[in-house]
Amino acid sequence: MPFPFITGKATQPPELPVDLPQPSKAKQLDPSGYLMDQALVDAVNVALLLSQPLLVTGEPGTGKTQLAYRVAWELGLSEPLRFDTKAGSTARDVLYRYDTLRRFHAANTNSGSQENLDYLTYEPLGKAIVLSRERREVLEILPRSLEHTGPKRSVVLIDEIDKAPRDFPNDLLLEVDSLEFSIPELDAKVRTNPKLRPVLILTSNSEQNLPDAFLRRCIYYHIPLPDRRRLAEIIRSRLPGIGATQNNSVLLDSALDFFREVRDLELKKPPSTAELLNWLQTLEHYGVEQNRKVSEAPEPLRKSLSTLAKTQEDRDYLTTWVDKNFLKGS
Repeated sequence: MPFPFITGKATQPPELPVDLPQPSKAKQLDPSGYLMDQALVDAVNVALLLSQPLLVTGEPGTGKTQLAYRVAWELGLSEPLRFDTKAGSTARDVLYRYDTLRRFHAANTNSGSQENLDYLTYEPLGKAIVLSRERREVLEILPRSLEHTGPKRSVVLIDEIDKAPRDFPNDLLLEVDSLEFSIPELDAKVRTNPKLRPVLILTSNSEQNLPDAFLRRCIYYHIPLPDRRRLAEIIRSRLPGIGATQNNSVLLDSALDFFREVRDLELKKPPSTAELLNWLQTLEHYGVEQNRKVSEAPEPLRKSLSTLAKTQEDRDYLTTWVDKNFLKGS
């Protein structure tokens, strides 16, 4: 499979479509390869012991979201039920959605289903509560689209909670404390099975301060950027082709040096662990051998900077810095 895939100089398209690689994220996202510091392990265990939500902060790309997948995997549960918080999210949005407009249209045109249940969709926390009950206990509020093979425990991931309105965290924890909710459209109420309470993991990029009342009711952990030794371990776990042996390869050593120097620059969005993995994967695709330093591969380095810089200003600054201070005229 040729790489790069396009040249930007073609005057006509190929006779056959270009074969692109399969997504290579599978290994990076495999929960079995997620490495946890002991302090993070301890925080997870305390949250499980006390049945409290775990709030995880850290820079984007430090593995907050993937932690939920690791926890679910290690507990022998299904993949997390994930809710991506938005600027207008409300606590009810985490429980269920009801398509009022479509139901209104069906009622007024006498077309489509006339059953309220057919316009209801459970969202992650609501779904976890419903699935914790025996099927017969919730049969009357089960949409046909929801497969229920329970009762079972679920991991619920509420990602980037700091994006929501300020009232959202406190409203959410009211639901979490009781782990029950009403569905007025069905004139029903459902409560979680206390023996199968959902495992709740919340993430925040600290874009805004969260309410004190909310923080008091969570177990908290901040994931820092890993140190050099840990970064090397993560790379070997996620990208086994790089630094495959316990002795660091020349490429891996020089890449970690370069990454640390980039982190020390005054970039608006400094690269994190996720960007480091993407950058190394790109260098590997460009054919940079493990016995070469990054500075000895100037063209692949220049071409891969878009994996590290996330704004045009950072890209321009990084390109200039690389040419002047790192490649030194290469």
